Amino acid sequence: MASDRWTEGQAFPIIELDDVSSTNTEALRRAGEGERGPVWIIARRQSAGRGRAGRSWVSVEGNLAATLLLSPGCGMSQLHQLSLLTGVVVHDGLAELAGGSQGASASGLRLKWPNDILLGEAKLGGILIESTTIGGQIVAAVGIGVNIAEAPSIAGRSVAAVNRLGATPAPRELLDLFDRHMRRWLAAWAMGVRFDVVRAAWLSRCGGTGQPIEINTGSERICGAFAGIDETGALLIDSVPLSSETPRRFTFGDVNLIARKSEGSS
Repeated sequence: MASDRWTEGQAFPIIELDDVSSTNTEALRRAGEGERGPVWIIARRQSAGRGRAGRSWVSVEGNLAATLLLSPGCGMSQLHQLSLLTGVVVHDGLAELAGGSQGASASGLRLKWPNDILLGEAKLGGILIESTTIGGQIVAAVGIGVNIAEAPSIAGRSVAAVNRLGATPAPRELLDLFDRHMRRWLAAWAMGVRFDVVRAAWLSRCGGTGQPIEINTGSERICGAFAGIDETGALLIDSVPLSSETPRRFTFGDVNLIARKSEGSS
């Protein structure tokens, strides 16, 4: 079976560094030198961490900045699924810290398409998938940034740190937890053959549908209600008010949550 590629019982190696520009950059540099992984790279400090669309990601010492370098074995059209899979991984690791799924639910831990980990509506962490093709083989850098003890400010965004879950693990301790969940979910994903399993897991961890959202695609802004993700991982948005039209489908864009109106408000 495809899932045999990943060995759930054997932890992925971890390379610990003091300073890097970004763990994704370091991972891709090593890929260019022949490394294929799977191997984690974790750094105490990043001088040029980044998120989606080239945005900077500030990771102070004590927070988690790590990247898994691996050859995922999927096609390029399936590579984006790693972002949703990794969201499930991070959610499950943090839920374990919070005391299981009930603790996660009570704390408001949830996922936001395509790459955010939230506490309520505050950003707790993010995921960045980058890749290169070497000798016809796709090599992916799966970057994870999580605020553990401190939540650096992000303009226009509410932010949170893991200490709100009642625990302040060391970055390496948190990465060891993520490694176990990553190996389990990579095996379940089976190099993209079983994305349906990942999709179901992601949907059960996103806090439900119906949340008012806005997506900015660069060429237009659309408001509507979150309607889940389709079988490929694309975002679905229902019109507001609901119409008979099928949900609109988006494969890229920046999503913002819109506060729900309180009962009795106009």
